[in-house]
Amino acid sequence: MLNGRFILYVLGLLLIIEGFFMLLSGGVAYIYGEYDLLYHLTSAAISIVLGGTISFLTKGVEKHIGKREGYIIVSSVWVVFSMFGLMPFWLSGAIPSFTDAFFETMSGFTTTGSSILTDIESLPHGLLFWRSIIQWLGGMGIIVLSLAILPILGVGGMQLFVAEVPGPTPDKLHPRITETAKRLWVIYLGFTVAEVVLLLFGGMSIFDAVCHSFTTMATGGYSTKQASIAFYDSAYIQYVIILFMFIAGANFTLSYHAFHGRFKKVIQNEEFRYYLGFVLGISVVIGTVLYFTESNLGIERSFRDALFQVVSIITTTGYATADYLLWVPFLSLLVFVLMFFGGSAGSTGGGIKIVRVVLLLKNSYYELKRLIHPNAVIPVRFNNRAVSQSIITNVLAFVVFYIFIFGAGTIIMSIMGFDMVTSLGAVATSLGNIGPGLGEVGPSENFAAIPDFGKWFLSFLMLLGRLELFTVLLLFAPAFWKE
Repeated sequence: MLNGRFILYVLGLLLIIEGFFMLLSGGVAYIYGEYDLLYHLTSAAISIVLGGTISFLTKGVEKHIGKREGYIIVSSVWVVFSMFGLMPFWLSGAIPSFTDAFFETMSGFTTTGSSILTDIESLPHGLLFWRSIIQWLGGMGIIVLSLAILPILGVGGMQLFVAEVPGPTPDKLHPRITETAKRLWVIYLGFTVAEVVLLLFGGMSIFDAVCHSFTTMATGGYSTKQASIAFYDSAYIQYVIILFMFIAGANFTLSYHAFHGRFKKVIQNEEFRYYLGFVLGISVVIGTVLYFTESNLGIERSFRDALFQVVSIITTTGYATADYLLWVPFLSLLVFVLMFFGGSAGSTGGGIKIVRVVLLLKNSYYELKRLIHPNAVIPVRFNNRAVSQSIITNVLAFVVFYIFIFGAGTIIMSIMGFDMVTSLGAVATSLGNIGPGLGEVGPSENFAAIPDFGKWFLSFLMLLGRLELFTVLLLFAPAFWKE
């Protein structure tokens, strides 16, 4: 039988956690003496009181999490966090539309980075900080954070971990899942602090450095500036952000090995080599074309613009230093294709993920060899190990679902009256948790003109993409609810 009371108990505890992070943003509002302090405190009080009440009323429940409870908790918490997380924006009047406030918040928590704001600098510091910290929380994952600080979730925590962490097979750093979660968050926090320090050396204010570090490591892309990173005409700042976007798009398990001096494991990891190869190879192609087609760019600037946009898109961060829609059509098409790649499994990046792309290509190639040699046993190998057929089936199913949802979503957006380029871009960027898209939602535009239905639909695609389709789609399967 479904343990509904325990689901409510966990959601109540998580609401309390969200409330405490609202208090942090309230502290920022207090420091700067701006009008949004009251709204942060009000939102925090509502979240903490309601969460505490729910947890108190259900505290005697049996502590059991099965697969069904795990999927329901993980899917529900992202919606619940967005519903309560929108309150500082909505109550303060900074985003007066409830739909817009939900879109902005869901985009934040899922680290998509698509925005409806047309004048970001006009927001008070507390709201800008809240906007950044929700991406930081969503980057490593709400459940992963909860596993690290709530011992009660250690019971059956693997079900929660598997449902939230991206990739076909989650990596564990420790036999105990709570210890794995703690170590992931320590690495995540360490990289965030390191980026803050390096950005300060580049001349950023402490506030902007913290906010940009939050959203870089989350591969979220929310900036405190309307012009995004293009606001900072600094090669140093851009290279620092490129470095940390790249790190955030790699598997955090590899960072753990690197911190312990096991660099050989990093170098020998096949997914990392493909990830690095894709980034450098495509950056060289784009940089070369830019150098010959953009007369005002030198060699260094051409390569930097190319590298920044490639890393930003492939890691699904969504920062911008150049409008890739103004490049020659071939390059814009190449950027669009990159939107489907995504970062590595076990990273904060979205998209299909490099490991799935590689396994799909390998399986397709080996299928041709099997046709030529029908009696030969030719397994797909990854990291020098044979990949089980169940994982290959999972990857194929994921890619088929991904492409089907992308196609259906594009049709729905076009029915709402958008041109095909905008429809393709809006769906690709939402499903891949990227941020900027194509056409009317490109890097120099935003999502303010999307009608309310479109914003709710794209918000649903963001959730699907962040939880890797299956976690959410399972809830719509009748068999899921059968005993």
